[in-house]
Amino acid sequence: MKRFYKKAEAVANNGGGFDVALDGRSVRTPGKAPLTVPTATMAEAIAQEWDSQGEEVHPASMPMMQLAATTIDRVIPQPEGVAGEIAGFGSSDLLCYRADDPPELAARQAKAWQPMLDWAAEKYGAKLILTEGIVPVDQPADAVARLESAVHALDPFRLTPLHVLTSITGSLVLGLSVLEREIEAEDAFDRARIDEDWQAEQWGADDDAQQRRDSLHSECAAAKRFLDLLDN
Repeated sequence: MKRFYKKAEAVANNGGGFDVALDGRSVRTPGKAPLTVPTATMAEAIAQEWDSQGEEVHPASMPMMQLAATTIDRVIPQPEGVAGEIAGFGSSDLLCYRADDPPELAARQAKAWQPMLDWAAEKYGAKLILTEGIVPVDQPADAVARLESAVHALDPFRLTPLHVLTSITGSLVLGLSVLEREIEAEDAFDRARIDEDWQAEQWGADDDAQQRRDSLHSECAAAKRFLDLLDN
């Protein structure tokens, strides 16, 4: 759409939150709700995204705006449902499914994944079981419940980036490790891509696969920045 405003700015509101205004008029989400976020730094980042647009406004180039709108329109109305969807990854976490062959891949997985499972066991008391191949394994109910409890304790603005991180990596443990500042999103993404990177090393990567990788990488980076803006 055509740019219809001259200036975007962050504005504190009477409810203790922060809005984004375009020429003095508050931005609303696609669902027509007020775009109110919890921190000034997040509102300022979103205002900067609006300010940086040219003659045409491209929503896809505004990831902080998109994540905030998703939180307001989709997560806040049903936080328990979203938390449950995220927590579901705990019973089938990528890090628990190891290759039985070749040994080099199995070793690479163990080196990158086991420290994260050890961290989850220490942080949450959630000790998950390993298996080889793709045969499903029933995780201990207590471990799954502890991870679920950690997710359900989060506010909607943290559930949104955690959903992104967990969905892309296929690992609740990796998602939580980024949220808790144990590792960086870049590191989590690389750990989650071990299988794909191994295949690319053996057979080569095509352009479509690389484009998809780049897109997912950008989404992970945006989720991490969103988390950072909540804490500043």
